Parts: sequence; C-alpha cells; structure tokens
Amino acid sequence: MKWSSALRVPLETDLTQFLPVLQQHGIGHRVTEESGEQVLWVATAHAVEVQQWYQQFVSGEQLPEPQWTYLPAQAANYRPAGFVQQLRRSPATAAVLIACLLVAFITQLGDNLQTISWFTFNDFRIQGDYIFFTPVAQGLEEGQWWRLWSPMLVHFGLLHLAMNMMWYWELARRIEYQQGWLFLLALTLVAGLVSNVSQFMFSGPSLFGGLSGVLYAVLGHCWIYQRIYPQASYALPKGVVAMMLIWLLLCLFGVVTALGLGQIANAAHVSGLILGCLSGALFAQVARQRAA
Repeated sequence: MKWSSALRVPLETDLTQFLPVLQQHGIGHRVTEESGEQVLWVATAHAVEVQQWYQQFVSGEQLPEPQWTYLPAQAANYRPAGFVQQLRRSPATAAVLIACLLVAFITQLGDNLQTISWFTFNDFRIQGDYIFFTPVAQGLEEGQWWRLWSPMLVHFGLLHLAMNMMWYWELARRIEYQQGWLFLLALTLVAGLVSNVSQFMFSGPSLFGGLSGVLYAVLGHCWIYQRIYPQASYALPKGVVAMMLIWLLLCLFGVVTALGLGQIANAAHVSGLILGCLSGALFAQVARQRAA
C-alpha cells in the first residue's frame, strides 16, 4: 500500500478528536512529525477524501456516517468495543492489574503484616513493638529474587489501590496498543525494579509499596514519546501530565504527608518518571528514524 500525506498541521493542533473518524471508517493512518509539523499519513486512495473530511471537521459540518461492511444481521448486533474487548486487547495491562488485586486480597490491603512480609523488599518479623528486617543480601542468597519486583503489587488501603489501578489502566494500555504487550511488560518490570531499588537506597529497610513508581514510568514514556513522534494512542487528555507533575511536587515537598495521607515513596516516583522519559525519548527517536 502506498502512503500519502493527507494533512500537515502545526504541532500544537489537537488531532485526537479527528483521528477516531478515520478509525470508524476503517482507514489506516499514522502521524509523524516533520519540520515542526504533524503529518497525517493515509493510503493514497483516501488522501483527498480525508482532506475534505478534515475541512468539514474544522468548520463543524456533519461528517459522513461510516459505511459498515457487515451483513444486516451482523450490523444489527454491532456494539462499540466494551470493557471485555478492551481487556482482550490489553493482556499485559490486565495481568498486572489482576496481580495487584490478588496481592491486595492476600494482604488485606496492607492490614495483614504476616502476608505483607511475603512481598516486601526486605523480609521482616515482628517482635513486641519492634520490627526486624532481614538484610537484602541474605534474602537474595536464599533465592528470594521476587522481592526486587513484588513491592509494586502491594497497596495500603482501597484508595491507594484504586488510584494506581485506574491510572495504570488508562496509560499502560496505550503503550500496549502502540508497541505491544511484550514491550509494556518489559517496561513495567524494569520500572518496578528501578523504582523499588531506588526507594530502598533512599529510605533503607521500610514498608513501602505500590504501583506508582511504574505508573510514573508509563506516564513519562507516553509524554515524551508523543512530544518527539506524535501518535494518536499517546495523545493524553489536556492537563493530565501537568496534574501528575504537580502531584509529584506536592509529594516531594511533604504537602501530601502533612495532610495525613501517609508516607510517600518519592524516590520510586522520581526514578520511575526519569526512566519512562528516557524510554519514551529513545524509542520515539527510533520509530521516527524508521518512518523517515
């Protein structure tokens, strides 16, 4: 199939509302950045048609309805992709979230110290009013390598779990759609390792956990990738990145802790964000060079 550039618009132009029109009509497309512009590529046979649709879209005119190719009986049963279909398209995202739910059930959302000790970075035991942590080196010598990753699955409270799961679902499946389940799984595992090790190095033996270090990694990946090599799947709603960065700053300056919302694993957040930004920059540049 021969591709043609149907549109060239400034980088600040938001195409996220127009691209679903092409998806509804079954028109394959991709967006690249060239000389400070976004370039929308479609099959040559659709280029003129897409240009006309965009002019109608900008002027607020009614766009043509999709011409479904289903048989009448099939068309009558057609429904937009629902939650189950989205889960099927996002196996790695779903697997991580299911693992978080299972660990939340096992640990009773952080209330069961005995089962929490199975997943923390350091094993520990309670003696009276004191908690004694096993050195990391000893745990690794005993084959407890899973502890390098398992803290990312531990959550303390329903709100902690719900917020992390919600944002991971929103961000991670974008990466899975664009770069595949294997890439997302690799990014999640590397981010989990980096954020857990960073938090341990910063705070020492302690009870830390949560998916937020990984969450900031997938946020950073989507953010920087989109800046370098714009893609429809990585176009985040306006204000999301700013809100997440403001939240990070509030955590770093102790505002969240002062409000009584608990201790925050700041080292995990920052290291995850840095890793995600580097990942987004690297792979966006590679993709951009391949498309050139």
